[in-house]
Amino acid sequence: MMSLGLVSAILPDQSLDDVLGTAARLDYDCVEVMCWPMGKAERRYAGVTHLDVAGLNAARVKETRDLCEKHGVAISALGYYPNPLAPDRGEAEQAVGQIRRVIEAAALLGLSGMNTFVGRDWTRSVDDNWDRFLETWTPLIAFAEQHGVRVGIENCPMLFTKDEWPGGKNLAITPAIWRRMFTAIPSPSFGLNFDPSHLVWQQIDYLPPLVEFRDRIFHVHAKDVRVDQSRLNEVGILAHPLEYHTPKLPGLGDVNWGQFFSVLGDAGYRGPVSVEVEDRVYEGSLAARLASLEQSSRYLRNFVTRLREGD
Repeated sequence: MMSLGLVSAILPDQSLDDVLGTAARLDYDCVEVMCWPMGKAERRYAGVTHLDVAGLNAARVKETRDLCEKHGVAISALGYYPNPLAPDRGEAEQAVGQIRRVIEAAALLGLSGMNTFVGRDWTRSVDDNWDRFLETWTPLIAFAEQHGVRVGIENCPMLFTKDEWPGGKNLAITPAIWRRMFTAIPSPSFGLNFDPSHLVWQQIDYLPPLVEFRDRIFHVHAKDVRVDQSRLNEVGILAHPLEYHTPKLPGLGDVNWGQFFSVLGDAGYRGPVSVEVEDRVYEGSLAARLASLEQSSRYLRNFVTRLREGD
């Protein structure tokens, strides 16, 4: 059976203990735990550290496992979403170094996965990024494979600010690019953290990839999106994406979740589905963010059933 989780980035003001307790109280099975380096980040939902992987030792591993056991909530994966192909080589090197540390932490915790972005120099084409992609990711995936960890690449274009225009900060955004990536780096440790919402506003059918890439889908994000067709009619697809689409909670946008889970399950997926809250309606306070997680849990339990003891 699939498991229902949440992405911890929406709870930056809570400790890991609190996040796991919140997950248990709101009927979640697991949490994708954010592992940014300690400090602040400029981007929304970035810079959140619920597990500091620097210097992770046996005592802290035991403490983390004890917290999971205390609350009856698992860790679905460790998450860190920078730009390891940034044109600033210093920024890129820091990102790659932290990705390696998160991979090592996942292995120490006995986890099978960590999630991140491939990255991109947004001023260059896909082809012009490709040598850099291979240079960076061939050794990273080899490192993950050596540690028994699978890397799930989220398919978010990272095209939400003027700074990210026109190419976005993540290469891995379409089935055509996924095929090319997995042909170039065929390791079974290289796959997807699949989010259907990012395909909706690109006008890509999110159902066929669930079948074609069934062996590459390691983790799933549950986030919805509403495309404003009247606004799109005015500005067109070449406008800044936020002019015509809005991230929403599951069930409040254009994703058909019944179809999505039907095809996902038929394709053989039995992993975590983690709610990723980026709906600005629910960002005003901790109470509102907790309400968004409660609403999402209740809605998605229509599709992701919890196995009870003895079932």
